[in-house]
Amino acid sequence: MRSDRSTGATWPLKIAAAGGLLFLHLPILLIFVYAFTTEEKSFQWPPPGFTTKWFAVAWNRPDVWDALVLSTKVAAIATMVALVLGTLAAAAVARTKFFGREAISLLVILPIALPGIITGIALRSAFSLAEIPYSMWTIILGHGTFCVVVVYNNAVARFRRTSGSLIEASMDLGADGFQTFRYVVLPNIATALLAGGMLAFALSFDEVIVTTFTGGQQATLPIWMLEELIRPRQRPVTNVVAMLVVMVTFLPILGAYYLTRDTDTVAGSGK
Repeated sequence: MRSDRSTGATWPLKIAAAGGLLFLHLPILLIFVYAFTTEEKSFQWPPPGFTTKWFAVAWNRPDVWDALVLSTKVAAIATMVALVLGTLAAAAVARTKFFGREAISLLVILPIALPGIITGIALRSAFSLAEIPYSMWTIILGHGTFCVVVVYNNAVARFRRTSGSLIEASMDLGADGFQTFRYVVLPNIATALLAGGMLAFALSFDEVIVTTFTGGQQATLPIWMLEELIRPRQRPVTNVVAMLVVMVTFLPILGAYYLTRDTDTVAGSGK
């Protein structure tokens, strides 16, 4: 009787979970549907017909390619900067003890906890005071503020699960600092860095708020989509580009999940 009652009690939870998933993902499915609609000016339900011509239209529009190239460059460079700075910060916080260590850790994490509009306004004010012209590099600096946090969180968690005795053993066997990092430390943190880098790339690629304040006249792909929604020319093209953004950001997130889901068995973690 107890098992029957327990099984019956799970149905409301299953229904609630299914409803929550539909609420979150049904709008994304509608984007995919409207990417194939034959209607150009407005969205009707059900769509009057389906076509694939908008994919060719999007392919041949230079403004889409310019925005895509800019977004890819910004995300790639911001990710590389985040990998270097985030890894160094994580190593310092996890492997050494010094006054103010926890305060520095908080300051590193703070940018991703603050609302994006606060970060954007602060960066815009700083660029204006320093008389730095808006360009791709100001966007990269803006995205780097939160990309570093993603890499840092992944790296510091892995550093803390990796035993320090491995590094000591490497040094005892005659390895220098670079050799120890290459053959001992890096293999243990590689998947965490890869996962952090993939998440950072996905976050940078679809960032809107910080880009609005740091981009000037530069239009990344999300900014291009926002402008197209405000002043639409061909609405289905926007949905085609939205499909691209969904796929570009979904794949790194999925990869990061699979890379970090079985990371309990880190070398030396039980020592």
